[in-house]
Amino acid sequence: MSSKSKAVEIRWHGRGGQGAKTACLLLADVCFNSGKEVQGFPEYGPERMGAPITAYNRISDTPNLVHSNIYFPDYVVVVDETLIESVDVTAGLSEEGAIIVNTTRTPSEIRRELDGYKGRVCTVDAASISLETIGKNIPNTPMLAAVVKVSGLVKQNRFLKDMEESFKHKFRTKPEVVEGNMKALRQAMDQVRVG
Repeated sequence: MSSKSKAVEIRWHGRGGQGAKTACLLLADVCFNSGKEVQGFPEYGPERMGAPITAYNRISDTPNLVHSNIYFPDYVVVVDETLIESVDVTAGLSEEGAIIVNTTRTPSEIRRELDGYKGRVCTVDAASISLETIGKNIPNTPMLAAVVKVSGLVKQNRFLKDMEESFKHKFRTKPEVVEGNMKALRQAMDQVRVG
């Protein structure tokens, strides 16, 4: 199978209410807008605020014929770093890919908790970025930008343009929300640390 036809698979780990599912679906939209074949879907356990959730993206240049959960992801996104203690977030994760964690800690500090994972470890303080730019601890917007930056799935300029159009449509009566979310995206892209 050529690398061009291989799907890029992403697994998201978060808690209900943090926006992991929303970010997963937004990534699917952005990739679709740039001509990719996409899947974006959540998997729920107990459906309640704060309960662990998992969401998945499968993105490729050719039609996606596989319709299952993702067991061997290229990238893992951890929206809530406390899940590292209770969930095997690196299970099946390709060492050619990366794990991206919302944390104030450095990649080397996070790596110590990842049971010998040898691939790239990336961190971004999405909580602080969202508080500063949006006014609320909603880490999904900065985490979405971090995924785009680390994975290179979509050109950054195209991603920012598509997201601005999406935000303008969604928040047409709240231009300050659009501005805050765009700042969050740009800041996250600038502040991703790779180790």
